[in-house]
Amino acid sequence: MKLAMIGFGQAGGKIVDRFLEYDERTGSGIVRAAIAVNSAKADLMGLDRIPQENRVLIGQARVKGHGVGADNELGAEIAEEDIDEVQNAIDAIPTHEVDAFLVVAGMGGGTGSGGAPVLAKHLKRIYTIPVYGLGVLPGTDEGGIYTLNAARSFQTFVREVDNLMVFDNDSWRKAGESVEGGYEQINEEIVRRFGVLFGAGEVGDGQEVAESVVDSSEIINTLSGGGVSTVGFASEEVELNTGGGLLSRFTGNDGGDADGLDAANTTNRITSLVRKAALGRLTLPCEIDGAERALLVLSGPSEYLNRKGIERGRKWLEEETGSMEVRGGDYPRNEPEVSAVILLAGVTNVPRIKRLQQVAIEAQDNIEDIQAESEDNLESLVEDEEDELEPLF
Repeated sequence: MKLAMIGFGQAGGKIVDRFLEYDERTGSGIVRAAIAVNSAKADLMGLDRIPQENRVLIGQARVKGHGVGADNELGAEIAEEDIDEVQNAIDAIPTHEVDAFLVVAGMGGGTGSGGAPVLAKHLKRIYTIPVYGLGVLPGTDEGGIYTLNAARSFQTFVREVDNLMVFDNDSWRKAGESVEGGYEQINEEIVRRFGVLFGAGEVGDGQEVAESVVDSSEIINTLSGGGVSTVGFASEEVELNTGGGLLSRFTGNDGGDADGLDAANTTNRITSLVRKAALGRLTLPCEIDGAERALLVLSGPSEYLNRKGIERGRKWLEEETGSMEVRGGDYPRNEPEVSAVILLAGVTNVPRIKRLQQVAIEAQDNIEDIQAESEDNLESLVEDEEDELEPLF
């Protein structure tokens, strides 16, 4: 699947930068165009791979390149005001070669959480291709303002995109890990999972064609209908075998194949990986029962990807989710691991989102009281200062 990726804010820009590195390393060809948008000049300068001409600084008249200080209302305002600046960079994208836009943002800060929904709404008004969001939720230990920003942004972002894929930092930060080290590892996990998912079906010169192709239409159909999506992933190292190929997957169904691989083992490995991916650590933890749609992608050396294992995994996923819209296929890659990626779309039983929504409700209920208290405190402070001041004459 070929994507035009737009990273909004610091986290979004870093993740898109990492996707470009993944593309270079694997040759997957996912990123057709990459743009970074930010209100902080330093964050844009810190990127490695996004072209300089695709780094868009917004809000210069308001914040002078210093960022919005976690104020996502200000982030939304400057995105609205400077949307033409962003559009100028988007105009250079050959959209006829792109399957979808992917707007990537951290939902706890100011620029990304405020501006990403504004951009998504703008893109949907102009273009006919899908506009997806990839939103990163802050950890609960990052502070109340970030949680409140995420609660506000989530409600808007999910409404403005065709589907919002979510990654929850809370489930991935390790105890005792440095903030910088933690984010580096999290970004790698994000790119690894979504890289395999979006890379499926993109075949370059000399690469093997999948037996059961997962192309961009399969991903688009799975993400259709809106809502929230999560991704599961599991992998296992295997030995590369130079004699594999499409033939081995057919002959392997009869108990053995031309390369000496045991068909029962390859089948069992696939079904085991599918279970681990679905029931293990999802990008957004949730109950998989009730997911509206699902997509299963098995990747790895072709001789390890047999039809029986993939079909069994797909049927098991159908039973676990209760969905009749479960698609599946393989993505041959000449790497020493077999991996299963599962996209669960339209998930509803998500405890983290329910907590975020509760935070938003409580904040809305309390905001008038907080403002009134602040005004009272200010008036009291002014009166106290006036009482203490002695006349000059």
